[in-house]
Amino acid sequence: MGQKPQSILIIDDDGFLLDMYAMKFKGCGMDVEAVTDPALALDKLRKGNEYSMILVDVIMPGMTGFEFLEAVKKESLGKNATIVVLSNQGQDADIEKAKSLGAKGYIIKASAIPSEVCERAIAFAEN
Repeated sequence: MGQKPQSILIIDDDGFLLDMYAMKFKGCGMDVEAVTDPALALDKLRKGNEYSMILVDVIMPGMTGFEFLEAVKKESLGKNATIVVLSNQGQDADIEKAKSLGAKGYIIKASAIPSEVCERAIAFAEN
């Protein structure tokens, strides 16, 4: 049984959604760091920043969420973090790929309002 995550790194290139999810996770009692660029998120992890959860979008310019997860896995970053993918891409192949790259959960944006995203992400961490 896991424990309730305390800090989260949210990565999404959509600034409006990023702000909305950041507000929801703060409302769930978590410290939130939100970035629009996966490369910046990798820098934070490489510098030793620790998070109990990482929430990442898949489709982003420059670097996809999958490429971010590949780098995290290859470099053994964020070892203590529960990784959850948040995407509108809901094909089984995408979900399987995310899980093979270390994601514990996969939430389809269109099927979950922000408060549900918060509840479901925390549930992935606790189980």
